[in-house]
Amino acid sequence: MGWGGRPHGGAAASCGLRFGASAVQGWRAHMEDAHCAWLELPGLPPGWAFFAVLDGHGGARAALFGARHLPGHVLEALGPAPGEPEGVRGALRRAFLSADARLRALWPRGEPGGTTAVALLVSPRFLYLAHCGDSRAMLSRAGAVAFSTEDHRPLRPRERERIHNAGGTIRRRRLEGSLAVSRALGDFAYKEAPGRPPELQLVSAEPEVTALARQAEDEFLLLASDGVWDAMSGAALAGLVASRLRLGLAPELLCAQLLDTCLCKGSLDNMTCILVCFPGAPRPCEEAIKKELALDTALGHRVAVGGGGGVVRCNGGRGSRRRVPCWASLCSPGRLSLLKFILSSTKPQDTKGR
Repeated sequence: MGWGGRPHGGAAASCGLRFGASAVQGWRAHMEDAHCAWLELPGLPPGWAFFAVLDGHGGARAALFGARHLPGHVLEALGPAPGEPEGVRGALRRAFLSADARLRALWPRGEPGGTTAVALLVSPRFLYLAHCGDSRAMLSRAGAVAFSTEDHRPLRPRERERIHNAGGTIRRRRLEGSLAVSRALGDFAYKEAPGRPPELQLVSAEPEVTALARQAEDEFLLLASDGVWDAMSGAALAGLVASRLRLGLAPELLCAQLLDTCLCKGSLDNMTCILVCFPGAPRPCEEAIKKELALDTALGHRVAVGGGGGVVRCNGGRGSRRRVPCWASLCSPGRLSLLKFILSSTKPQDTKGR
């Protein structure tokens, strides 16, 4: 398990799972993301695993709490013999709410801050996704995006109804003109409506839980904070991941390259991603590797001829254009071909404001 730092990963031979994780602070003054990864869950048989990405706002405290304690709340709610799928869905809901209650008991009164969360619970039969806020999960199956979570924003009809019923307002597409998400752990200033249960407050910690029956065609699932999704579409990310897996790249190195790509595409935010690869994930392809080597050689030759001191124009957000040193003069040949993804970028918007 981990909460940041170097790219890291692991594998569970008994169930064919591999994962990689990486995180970068990016252009932000502080790192407020956190994550955790458990390839084995105590008290449950082999084949169960848990992963989560948390994106804090107003500080890292809530995200770090979630990374450290949410798995324990999940295990407690599951018990030794969880019924699938409905029993597990209910357990995940209870786990998020109990984690939020525990966080509230420890939280300094009046202090702002909270965190979004997206979690994947793997069983031998199902993939369970639970999320609050705008950290997102995406499943690739049979070469296409098969499922993606939907962000919890104040203007979503169900969210808007709950907010209005709790006496809140939405201004400039934000809750009370301030918060960009409508579900989160923490943010206790928005959970004070009298006589209303936790799941019906202005901000709710109740997760949206989806159970997906596992299929042989399942390839990989990507969990990431919103800084990643701001920079690239789900389809583009799925294509990038699949192409790098065909080159034999380890999941943790792939995650690091993915975040490098998003950073150079102009993402201004902290970024964290976890890539979970299933037995059906793309395998190394000799032809793809040959083409990659040829492209790396060609790009390397062009840089050498040009002196290696060029620059690539990367989107900087807020209408600016930032010149950064060309990757070809900084990175190993294996990363040179990622230039084609960078050069095809569209400018992301800095919509954080949380």
